[in-house]
Amino acid sequence: MTDISNAKSMSTEELRVARAALQMQEDVISFVRRMAQGRCDLARDEQRRRVDGTPASGISVADIANVFSQEHGGGSSRPPREPNISTEHPLVVELEKICQEISFGEMRTLDDQSLKIVVERLSSFESSQSVERKTLFTSIDALTTELVKRYKDGGLNVDSLLAD
Repeated sequence: MTDISNAKSMSTEELRVARAALQMQEDVISFVRRMAQGRCDLARDEQRRRVDGTPASGISVADIANVFSQEHGGGSSRPPREPNISTEHPLVVELEKICQEISFGEMRTLDDQSLKIVVERLSSFESSQSVERKTLFTSIDALTTELVKRYKDGGLNVDSLLAD
């Protein structure tokens, strides 16, 4: 991660580059976290289906749409950016590896204990990504605060911001 402890001594360009790098890291983490959260929601939905006694069938588009349409609380107040995340990114690969290890793709055929493990592993991975994401937000906010301070203090021209 980018060291922001010396933000006050960084040039404006260095601040912008550091903030952009952190934002890109956050985009990846946010994307992968949402993927893990969605898969965990599907596994929890399977647990509910079993408790309700609904017959098993293949996971359909309607099942996925139903799970993802459920409200799960507030998200970030930050404006969304369109991430372009490679399937070869290490975090994406890590999530896929976890899904293979826990047999996520066969969750409808897993016993209840194995399904519980699916939920626990995906939830743990999602939680660790959330912690990392919050840390990134703290750093991004610190760099943004320093940039705003420089503009307010008159040391920078707003036109230079628009030129970036």
